[in-house]
Amino acid sequence: MRFHQDQLQVLLVFTKEDSQCNGFYRACEKAGFMCSVTKEPQAALACFLDKHHDIIIIDHRHPRQLDADVLCRTIRASNISENTVIVAVVCRTEKEEPSVLPFVNAGFTRRYFENSSIMACYNELIQLEYGEVRSQLKLRACNSIFIALEKSQEAIEITSEDHIIQYANPAFETTMGYQAGELIGKELAEVPINEKKADLLDTINSYIRIGKEWQGNYCTKKKNGDNIQQHVKIIPVIGQGGKIRHYVSIIRVCNGSNKAEKIAECVQPEGLSDMQTSNLIKDKRKDSLDVKSLVSRSGNEVTHQRRHSSLARIHSMTIDAPITKVINIINAAQESSPMPVTEALDRVLEILRTTELYSPQFGVKDDDPHANDLVGGLMCDGLRRLSGNEYILSSKNLHQVSSRIINPIALQDIPPRIAKTMEKEEFWDFNIFELEAATHKRPLIYLGLKIFSRFGICEFLNCSESTLRSWLQIIESNYHSYNPYHNSTHAADVLHATAYFLSKERIKQTLDPVDEVAALLAATIHDVDHPGRTNSFLCNAGSKLAILYNDVAVLENHHAALGFQLTIQDDKCNIFKNMEKNDYRMLRQGIVDMVLATEMTKHFEHVNKFVNSVNKPLESLEENKETNKHAETINTMLRTPENRTLIKRMLIKCADVSNPCRSLEFCIEWAARISEEYFCQTDEERQKGLPVVMPIFDRQTCSIPKSQISFIDYFITDMFDSWDAFVDLPDLMQHLDNNFKYWKGLDEMQLRSLRPPPQ
Repeated sequence: MRFHQDQLQVLLVFTKEDSQCNGFYRACEKAGFMCSVTKEPQAALACFLDKHHDIIIIDHRHPRQLDADVLCRTIRASNISENTVIVAVVCRTEKEEPSVLPFVNAGFTRRYFENSSIMACYNELIQLEYGEVRSQLKLRACNSIFIALEKSQEAIEITSEDHIIQYANPAFETTMGYQAGELIGKELAEVPINEKKADLLDTINSYIRIGKEWQGNYCTKKKNGDNIQQHVKIIPVIGQGGKIRHYVSIIRVCNGSNKAEKIAECVQPEGLSDMQTSNLIKDKRKDSLDVKSLVSRSGNEVTHQRRHSSLARIHSMTIDAPITKVINIINAAQESSPMPVTEALDRVLEILRTTELYSPQFGVKDDDPHANDLVGGLMCDGLRRLSGNEYILSSKNLHQVSSRIINPIALQDIPPRIAKTMEKEEFWDFNIFELEAATHKRPLIYLGLKIFSRFGICEFLNCSESTLRSWLQIIESNYHSYNPYHNSTHAADVLHATAYFLSKERIKQTLDPVDEVAALLAATIHDVDHPGRTNSFLCNAGSKLAILYNDVAVLENHHAALGFQLTIQDDKCNIFKNMEKNDYRMLRQGIVDMVLATEMTKHFEHVNKFVNSVNKPLESLEENKETNKHAETINTMLRTPENRTLIKRMLIKCADVSNPCRSLEFCIEWAARISEEYFCQTDEERQKGLPVVMPIFDRQTCSIPKSQISFIDYFITDMFDSWDAFVDLPDLMQHLDNNFKYWKGLDEMQLRSLRPPPQ
């Protein structure tokens, strides 16, 4: 809901335009507020009654020239001043600070000690806008909402978390036969009910206790004892701390003689009501249209019947997806099942109707805010909307660097000092930070040249080494060295991890050369032009990228798209220019899929699909080693296009977040860098008034050990356990175990830092 117009209205009341008055006027211009200035009390009152200003600033320093208290009381006496913020400008004296009580009694919201500095005035206005003004505007909006509730024809009831009725609109009181205010303060159990039996209550509670809304039909008793059939939607309201604070019930009476039709017209209920109405709806879908009867019916009835006819056609289509067939089988089984089985199948249908079948639902843990913030921040899909004036465009520009390509150094001409730092690049404990220092924060081009040469990338792409060098240069130039974490060093590290995984025997037997090339190129571009802020930040800030990609996988889409844009914009760096069209299309598809797989909102879906489609069948086949075709069967299963895709996704995901599986010193350094990047984001969110995506990353209070423990617990352990089961990575798992114990040790000592204090 939009709280107010685009520009706040400010009224300055000063008897003379001195430096203080000019300071506030200039500050209004800087803040983009509409500003009016008056000198006389009567003119000020008339101006306010005409424009209804959000903020009024009155000069309180010269009582003989302007009685500020009287003017403030006069303004407050008007009906339209309830949500207006009034500020008194007072003298700054060395005496004891005067009591604030006289100002409050006069109607002032706050006082401002004179300071004519434009920045001081500007800061005061901004504090007012995001403090008192916004609070008043929200109260004004709440009043509008309550008026809407009072006039609503639907019965609405609000209860506390303890099921005490706190609000019931007139429609609810009329429906239930109660007098105005008679229900307020009563416990919900005191209101007479009829069909709300224990099994139905259990079904409803199983939904709302976990924060999900429930809707369905049941029969209740009015105050006079009459039964009434209702369609009810119960919505839990989550408050501070993630706890349920209220329940909102929206009730619609199901009138009419044909009860089945009226129930079918309601939004299809969940839980127990599904089984109560499913047969009726199915019977209606089976009926064909009677043209003669339609002619005699009203327009609404015709539309209603046509809707059910469309549903019947959809259900008779022969192109059902497998999940649709499963749901239809369960629906058919419900018709002849006893009540407990039907209820259980209803819960199964509830799960199957969701789209994120592999994404777990996390319960809120009050005792682990680090896990809550981290999981919530990284798993958020970016659709966190702001209202009205909170929608602020980000000032951080995301743009590509189209620098002129300079001939980069050839592989054989790499300086010995840099070449020496890359001698162990084939090993897991390769020191990427030494290479970063030796190359002055340009490690990607050098490491890329060596790794790509080892894997024969130029031969596969049919491009020259100079083209590959130019491509690596343009890609690295579009990584931002000012990012603490998401810079070209991180990209080089992910490229190294990808190459390491590709060298494992199981991977070499499973993936094709095109898969290897796709993995290496995807690792190189997977974070290009990363702004050092998360997807949620960009969506909340209304950035151009978020708008371009509709708030969906914003950064990942941008990395993939920009990687290809930079590649094909100049022949000198177009590594794909000599490829056959079909080969290029296949390679491009693999690269884009892998880059998009690094988006964290799909993390659990990718991991669970890998476990269920690769790990478990592989384990089953390996247990049965009696047949001669054992190895061939395993190879056939792993090399299906679907499974190769799942393996590539897991490969780049593990490479992307392999920091906790590095040696301890490397793990600590990466933890420091990602924490600093999150600290900077939190600072900017608070500075711009944006929602703080991960409040735990406050540089003053954050416990880095706790954040690392939560990240390992929720995201790393299961993923690397499954990856280790497939690839066999004992060294990585040992590092992971050591690092987890290290962070646990710091946390048990109640330390929030990266390292223990020196002895």
